[in-house]
Amino acid sequence: MANTRLPTYFISHGGGPWPYMTGDFRRNFDQLEQSLLDMRAELKERPTAILVISGHWEERRFAISSGAQPGMIYDYQGFAKHLYTIKYGAPGLPELAKRVQQLLHARGIDADLDPTRGFDHGTFSILKPLYPEENIPVVQVSLDASFDPALHFNAGEALSPLRDEGVLIIGSGLSYHNLAAMQDVRGHEPSRQFDAWLQQTLVHAPPQERAKRLLEWESAPCARAAHPREDHLIPLMVVAGAAKDEPGAVTYHQTDFAGGLTASSFRFGEIR
Repeated sequence: MANTRLPTYFISHGGGPWPYMTGDFRRNFDQLEQSLLDMRAELKERPTAILVISGHWEERRFAISSGAQPGMIYDYQGFAKHLYTIKYGAPGLPELAKRVQQLLHARGIDADLDPTRGFDHGTFSILKPLYPEENIPVVQVSLDASFDPALHFNAGEALSPLRDEGVLIIGSGLSYHNLAAMQDVRGHEPSRQFDAWLQQTLVHAPPQERAKRLLEWESAPCARAAHPREDHLIPLMVVAGAAKDEPGAVTYHQTDFAGGLTASSFRFGEIR
């Protein structure tokens, strides 16, 4: 796919190790899983590598996983014992990690290589259904702990050339992430209102307005009710920056997620 410009994606990744589960909890994510299968189908050919900006990794400044054989990070609680021994066995790609670092440095953005970082569930929860063969190299990029929207948008712009090099750039988070309100009706209306703002911003607004609205996301309806802490939103800034002025589209939209929440995923760029 090196001669094809790949789109970028922001994926609402769901809860814990859901692809490795069965039963009622697993069925909560049927629509999300179908959207990932559709995503694979629309990409037609497999990418040469995958770059994931995960809402589950924060550092003092950007960090990039650079190990050749990443391990696993079980960053969830309360699940069955066997779910702490699962393995997503894709290799890393040290050469891509160095390329990412060089692109960020060229934009004046500090970034460190981390040869010990494993796959967190922001990464393996989406890649298990998307590429179950586990044979595409994967590199993760952390968030900068400042959560500065402009910094992350700028980082995305710096990484945009990778799209022409066969690298699939994915921001993994959740369009609504208020853990305290997820288990009852308090989250239903804020998630709906914030999702409506996302739809208007990412799909319908002109590209210049899209960037401005994203950088001012805290002024959106129910912004802080939807994201008391914005770790699961900031990956969106990176993939939107990497998309530049290309159009946005909805790839997943569910209004009864976890019993009544609204959640969405988005693609930026045309499918060629």
